[in-house]
Amino acid sequence: MKPFWQRKALDEMTDEEWESLCDGCGRCCVVKLADEDTGEAFATSVVCRLFDLDTCRCTRYAERHRLVPDCVRLDAKTVHEYDWLPGSCAYRRLAEGRDLAWWHPLVSGDRQTVIDAGISVYGNVIPEGAVHPEEPLEAHVVRWVHEP
Repeated sequence: MKPFWQRKALDEMTDEEWESLCDGCGRCCVVKLADEDTGEAFATSVVCRLFDLDTCRCTRYAERHRLVPDCVRLDAKTVHEYDWLPGSCAYRRLAEGRDLAWWHPLVSGDRQTVIDAGISVYGNVIPEGAVHPEEPLEAHVVRWVHEP
């Protein structure tokens, strides 16, 4: 039998299935800047204050929207609204009719493959609190080297 992500549309998945699609890359948790003229989003190497640098997970996941009001609210209806989602994102891949990548933990069976494949922000980000108040966030804009 095919795995659930190949059998079900995003809006047919259970909450548990939906949550398991997150590969733990941390790219949703980086602070993004928007160009005022074009609306284009730019990722920075700065992550949300709730982000755990060691696990690449939110430390207060259940409360994240209350604690960080602009935290991403990603679901089957909104996934198409976030054009800044990286091409590696499982939600974006499935929404576009693509399959999960070989390094995705649901495929590989190992959370480490996300890091090994260069998809994770692990080791490449700093917490919001580490940015000097007078330092512009623009100084931390990054372009991901590997974008499948």
